Amino acid sequence: MSKLPKRILIRLTKIKLLVFDVDGVLTPGDILVHPDGSESKSFDVRDGIAVRFAQLAGLRLGLLSGRYSDAVAQRAQDLGIEICVQGSAGKKSDFLGILEKLSLTPEEAAYVGDDIVDLPVLRIAGFAATVADACPEARESAHYVTKAHGGHGAVREIIEVVLKAQDRWNGVVQQFLEG
Repeated sequence: MSKLPKRILIRLTKIKLLVFDVDGVLTPGDILVHPDGSESKSFDVRDGIAVRFAQLAGLRLGLLSGRYSDAVAQRAQDLGIEICVQGSAGKKSDFLGILEKLSLTPEEAAYVGDDIVDLPVLRIAGFAATVADACPEARESAHYVTKAHGGHGAVREIIEVVLKAQDRWNGVVQQFLEG
């Protein structure tokens, strides 16, 4: 954690909510369309367990996607992610709506996106992050760029960064050692 600048560590200590884009962040961005019109997506199991770590540490989580997918709704349900906004035509207004519903400020929320449509949210979030394979504009707008690509452990990396900055990581690990 000492590698992050102090100004970023200060931002991270305020985070109470993590909101993730789906395609390209929680998934590699591939959408498999089957002959019957249904879709499949691929999710990283390490990202899923990290979601559990964040929940154990008391962080709230949400998904914010411009597309609708049954697979995403199922994944959110499986992981106990309380906020799942799909089909968003305006991510900034939906993000602000989530904050209002939870009585949080933008400074208390992190957002992870990967493309142009995420820029309005990346620019107002208290902690803005993106994945290694994000578009250049998203990387330029982020406080943090993961080493991992979307759908390949990037969510896990972000959650570890937040929990370590908040000095909660060791407590989560200890819960599993004792369990």
